[in-house]
Amino acid sequence: MPELLTAAQMRAIEQAAIKSGAVTGLELMERAGSGVVEAIFEEWPELAQPFSADNTSTQSVKRAVILCGPGNNGGDGFVVARRLHELGWCVKVFLYGDAESLPTDARVNYDRWLELGVVDDASDLIGWTGVSPQLIIDALFGTGLSRVMSEELMKIHRYIAIHALPKIVAVDSVSGFDMDSGRFLGSGPLLYEPIADLVVAFHRAKCGHLLAHAPDYISKLRVIDIGLDDFETESEPIQLIDLEETLYPLSKAQQESPGRHKFSYGHALVLTGGAGKTGAGRLAARGALRIGAGLVTLGVPPCAQIEVACQITSLMLTRVERAEGLAKTLEDARINALCLGPGLGQDRARDLLPVALRDPKRAVVLDADALSAFADQPEALFAMLHENCVLTPHGGEFARLFPDLAEKLNSSTTRGSAYSKVDATRDAAKRAGCIVLFKGPDTVIAAPDGACSIHAAAYNRAAPWLATAGAGDVLAGFITGLLARGFAPMHAAEAAAWLHVECARQFGPGLIAEDLPEQLPKVLADLS
Repeated sequence: MPELLTAAQMRAIEQAAIKSGAVTGLELMERAGSGVVEAIFEEWPELAQPFSADNTSTQSVKRAVILCGPGNNGGDGFVVARRLHELGWCVKVFLYGDAESLPTDARVNYDRWLELGVVDDASDLIGWTGVSPQLIIDALFGTGLSRVMSEELMKIHRYIAIHALPKIVAVDSVSGFDMDSGRFLGSGPLLYEPIADLVVAFHRAKCGHLLAHAPDYISKLRVIDIGLDDFETESEPIQLIDLEETLYPLSKAQQESPGRHKFSYGHALVLTGGAGKTGAGRLAARGALRIGAGLVTLGVPPCAQIEVACQITSLMLTRVERAEGLAKTLEDARINALCLGPGLGQDRARDLLPVALRDPKRAVVLDADALSAFADQPEALFAMLHENCVLTPHGGEFARLFPDLAEKLNSSTTRGSAYSKVDATRDAAKRAGCIVLFKGPDTVIAAPDGACSIHAAAYNRAAPWLATAGAGDVLAGFITGLLARGFAPMHAAEAAAWLHVECARQFGPGLIAEDLPEQLPKVLADLS
């Protein structure tokens, strides 16, 4: 899968490349700045049209405002300024900070720009009444920001946002966002979105490009190569869930083999709530069946048997009233995956969970009520969990199970690197001893050993209509179905997260939870 890097990992890779002698910091800066210009022209070909010196109309002159910061991100900005100037653009450059304090490579490019034009103080930008530019380049702070944005910088942010008619391009990051957590390190909330039409990142996307609120302020993210592929970081990168590697085993499994029968693909049991509360369980069961489990049975209390029987055809039904009833049902060793939580009810969850978790070889997905049932004593739940479990909390459920981690995650941030959703999910998985899928537009999946992946429904994967009642129940069913088929828990969670969003994307606006399982056959057919 593609890799996502933290700010520290990116710095380590750059330093490894420089120390090897394969490249200098100045060369990397030149590649970065030139790559930004190329990315801009590829995104908006009309801006690449040559400037005609015969036409002196101010409307025909291409203009750019470049905002450079006090670090190497600012150095990238000076390269962008120089490249645009060489192509005939009228470029206005502002510097935030003291030129004498610029890092060595950034200072070289500052001096190179001074041979072509002037540099004004960034404070002069506020109230500037120059001709509106076609481009504003945000090269104030990149991945290395570790301090709160001052009020002066907030004013600059507001200036950029107000002047939204030109294209706004950020170099590596929208300034002010921590690129480990995706959180804004500002002295107040950003009032405008998006604040960048394009972010051009180098070598790899950073975790913060996909987490928290950062995607809300970026219309498009583009990653460009600057020649660092031969260098690695010692720490393990985060994985970005993609199509090919995540779903190859599922696509391959779609090809039927001689001698296969329904039990070859597993038998999943989904426990439901009582009368009037079975819909969530039925959604989960339908998801498990559609994703390929050979059999799916609904475990229903007596009071809901008639209700469920009237609603199902391909799904099976068995009576499961109390813990002893579940124990009897689970004597069938062919049942290899369980789902508890959707619409289950917390009292019923507390009764059934000890039995459901008794066999560590049987995969179990815990969602919704199964997560909240032990909010008053989460350690009791953790003591029952095993490595074949998958927890699927949303933010509220995560806070009930891991209140200290949630508090840390939601605390105000004044310095980077902020505690991120990646950090919180990893810590939760280690504490629980199993896979944790922390739901949201920025879904994070982690294992107890620290392995971690992100699936963000953002940019070209955005699916805002997925925020609908019951969608999470279907996701729990997708995971359960893949576990029944024999997928490892981490892999099942990753594949289900990708397919869940893909179903929503293909269906489009107007989606309701029932549509997700019914869209899955088309998604799987397209993969084939």
